[in-house]
Amino acid sequence: MPSFLDFEKPIAELQGRIDELRETASDGNLDLSADIMRLQAKSDKLLKDTFARLTPWQKTQVARHPERPHFKDYAAALFEEFVPLAGDRAFGDDQAILGGFATFRGRKIMVLGHEKGDDTASRLRHNFGMGKPEGYRKAIRLVELADRFGLPIVTLVDTSGAFPGIQAEERGQAEAIARSTEACLNAGVPIVSAIVGEGGSGGAVALAAGNRVLMFEHAIYSVISPEGCASILWRTADKAAEAAEAMRITAQDLKAFGVIDTIVPEPLGGAHRDRAVAIDALGSALTDALDSLVPLSPVELRKERQAKFLKMGRL
Repeated sequence: MPSFLDFEKPIAELQGRIDELRETASDGNLDLSADIMRLQAKSDKLLKDTFARLTPWQKTQVARHPERPHFKDYAAALFEEFVPLAGDRAFGDDQAILGGFATFRGRKIMVLGHEKGDDTASRLRHNFGMGKPEGYRKAIRLVELADRFGLPIVTLVDTSGAFPGIQAEERGQAEAIARSTEACLNAGVPIVSAIVGEGGSGGAVALAAGNRVLMFEHAIYSVISPEGCASILWRTADKAAEAAEAMRITAQDLKAFGVIDTIVPEPLGGAHRDRAVAIDALGSALTDALDSLVPLSPVELRKERQAKFLKMGRL
């Protein structure tokens, strides 16, 4: 059973009552199946109604759910023959950004993305998905390598933002992010990017400058986190919900603005409730996007990609 978010407390209470009835009925002395079915139907309806009207701040919480699939889950389920490549050939290897060669449904590709980790030890090892300069320089190396061998590129974005520490600034964080974005824009191969959780700031754009940008139904994509925006505008992170509303960070808003191309549906209650279904849905969307780009020449791919992002700044 997934862990419940704050706004899901009524659902959690119903599910707790259902579990209690199942436990009571487990000895076989009482037949509580009718009561269990009635409560389960009520719980399912409440879950459906709740997720049909999520606020941007609630979507932010869903996008950050620790049990959502991460890069390693997608790599294991979608990509065969995954060969990870490490290091930026300049400083070291950043575990927040992973990537390498893979086969995706019969097609040789390069795949890279953010990895947040799924327990305390792995989250610390992967720095919670916050890339450092060497991570973005590794991404540049992999993009250029894919371009050299004519391999389509798939990027999976899930980060609250690039690492803001002083060490990263000393090693050229802003330059590394800019160069990574440039490498994506200049590549002569198809690039399909998917926002699978959080798409935060330049740390996300550095891997998301693709010909096609997909986004999970309950993912978020923004120039700054709601808390960061609230801290700047109102001097308090307590206004994060208001900031999320004003920033238009949801997939539905961004599709309407033309920032993303496709919304990938999630299982009822979020990707964390049925990882296999969510991963398969993303796989189908990636296949469709790659198929639409294969006929284009390198020149056409570059022109289309650059026009796509230049258009976003025009009124």
